[in-house]
Amino acid sequence: MNLSKRLSARTLAVLACAAALGSTLTACAPLVVGAAVGSGVLVATDRRTSGAQLEDQGIEMRAASRLREQFGDRARVIVTSYNRRVLLTGEVPSEADRATANRLVAGVENVREIVDELGVQSSPSFTARSSDSLVTARVKAALLDARDLSANAFKVVTERGTTYLMGRVTAREADRATDVTRSISGVQRVVRVFELISEEELARITPAPANGGSTR
Repeated sequence: MNLSKRLSARTLAVLACAAALGSTLTACAPLVVGAAVGSGVLVATDRRTSGAQLEDQGIEMRAASRLREQFGDRARVIVTSYNRRVLLTGEVPSEADRATANRLVAGVENVREIVDELGVQSSPSFTARSSDSLVTARVKAALLDARDLSANAFKVVTERGTTYLMGRVTAREADRATDVTRSISGVQRVVRVFELISEEELARITPAPANGGSTR
């Protein structure tokens, strides 16, 4: 593949690890909490405040618990929170269940907005979910390999061939990440769930390179 030829050895290693982790996550219970690969390692360069990062973790856990209590195995709802903005993906049996899921998550402390991308349909096969996980891994690796982007500024979720991009990014970064994602094999559609910031704000929140060296 042309993409593989362009990726560095480091990025290919990340891709392999991410794919393995993604497959493990999709094999879990039908109701799961979405998470970004490597977020613990790169938390120091996250563009959210430390408080917002903790709030996002709490939102994901509490929302998943409420949804699990409500639906059990009847639904597969993935909760991904970034800066208290919650993306709901997955599948529910009916429109009434979809409304219930939104209501339950909206009631979780610190949630400021919900982006509802739930499908009213049966859950995809294990093969389809594994394919989505591999696409997410490919996107993350491509963002990591893009020298003009900070990969840790993005959260990536793929469901039923649609890749969702989250993060606090500039308009320039949003467009560039979208172009990178669209070039990845398996991506059928890209949905941007960004919180846009100015170039001036980006400069303020970007840590200075240690000893004048490169940040990448």
